[in-house]
Amino acid sequence: MQIIHVLSTGGTLEKVYSEQTGSVENMGSKIDRYLRVLRLPDTEVRAVSLMNIDSLEMTDEDRAEILTAVQERLKPDEPIVITHGTDTMVETGLYLARHLSGLPVPIVLTGAMTPLGFESSDGLQNLTESFFAARNLAPGVYVVMHNQAFPVRRVRKDRENARFVLEN
Repeated sequence: MQIIHVLSTGGTLEKVYSEQTGSVENMGSKIDRYLRVLRLPDTEVRAVSLMNIDSLEMTDEDRAEILTAVQERLKPDEPIVITHGTDTMVETGLYLARHLSGLPVPIVLTGAMTPLGFESSDGLQNLTESFFAARNLAPGVYVVMHNQAFPVRRVRKDRENARFVLEN
């Protein structure tokens, strides 16, 4: 049985439409609902919601909390998936890469450009692909989005085209 840890931090992936404000907001974690619909044979998912914020609001204190949660779960053969807002996903990945060495497993950051539950959401695709990547990538820190896995030190968000791209 493969154990995969999921650390949820919010971001667009977990945003919901608020009828009161007429906007999308981070109101409460909903990642568990989506994890239950995925077919993940021979996989035990251990999910923890660390926070539920827009990544533009993320501070170094929040990143330190993520780092601590990762360190507490770092074990051979137990990869980690972190759901995160796309605006500062790379920044958090670089923070983790700076503070962690000799990783025994891949750490995968993923998110969405459109919230889970919205008609054109990419969230479930990215979440599913992150599990596949976590089981197959070499140890390191990665961003997994839209059918691609990027080493965190070589990726950037292309806001104009709403995707991540490899940097040379």
